[in-house]
Amino acid sequence: MTEHRLDPAPGTVTDVFDPALPPVAALDPGDTLTVRTLDCAGHLERQLVPGERRPKLIEDSRGHCLAGPVLVRGAEPGMTLAVRLDALRPDAWGWTSAAGRDTPLNRRLGLAGTETASLLWDLDADRGTGTDQHGHTIALAPFLGVIGMPPPEPGAHSTIPPRGHGGGNIDCRELVASATLFLPVTVPGALLCVGDGHAAQGDGEVSGTAVECGMTTRLTVDLVTDPPVPGIHALTPAGRVTFGFDADLNEASAQALAAMTDWLAALHGLPRASALALASSTVHLRVTQIANRTWGVHALLPHGAIR
Repeated sequence: MTEHRLDPAPGTVTDVFDPALPPVAALDPGDTLTVRTLDCAGHLERQLVPGERRPKLIEDSRGHCLAGPVLVRGAEPGMTLAVRLDALRPDAWGWTSAAGRDTPLNRRLGLAGTETASLLWDLDADRGTGTDQHGHTIALAPFLGVIGMPPPEPGAHSTIPPRGHGGGNIDCRELVASATLFLPVTVPGALLCVGDGHAAQGDGEVSGTAVECGMTTRLTVDLVTDPPVPGIHALTPAGRVTFGFDADLNEASAQALAAMTDWLAALHGLPRASALALASSTVHLRVTQIANRTWGVHALLPHGAIR
């Protein structure tokens, strides 16, 4: 096992997924990478007042400011990339914004075109708390919103929507330290990109942003040839997780539940219908995020739910 380090600089970040981008680092399966990422906007300096514009690493960014791409030697389509999140430490500040943008949800809430509301957070990673300018204090549960690989099709692809194979902007609050995310490999070498640190987020990421922050993450990569389910899934401190992504909430929900049903059937030697019946009393179906043009839904089977 080899330890690697990656810090944000003009030559180590991207704002798109693109299979033609040259890798900025190369890892072998089993290697560990400590990577520092800026917040999703790529801020180089702390905001002094909520919503203040500060210098960015990529001034005219097309998407999230991500570290990568990182090549994983031996990764090929048909394999699964395992990304174990060993540790995540948020920077000392973060921000959340709401309203203003013309989105379907903001229109439904009567907030499209209104003035953007911003919270500026002081983050204490040692105590695990964040406090905004109004004095509200919350518990931190840091994770990376974006962990993914480019689609195989040539060209630049947006970092905004999550995708059912390479992953990307999944925004799942269960992917905290000690979780392992399993992603079907989309391109030779994987070309993994990570970033979009969230110090805390509720299921749904309902305003469109979480507590956006810089993050220092220690992760370990590996390759899997025989995963328990074929799509994106995870082993997390809370339990087993499967995912669905689609413009239709019903389809996203069905994808997540179908994968979890298959996992339950394999774990307990059950017919699929019986596995679905067991899921009805043990599995939590949650809206992962509503912010990214594509609905995200995850199914969670808590540890110890079935004995």
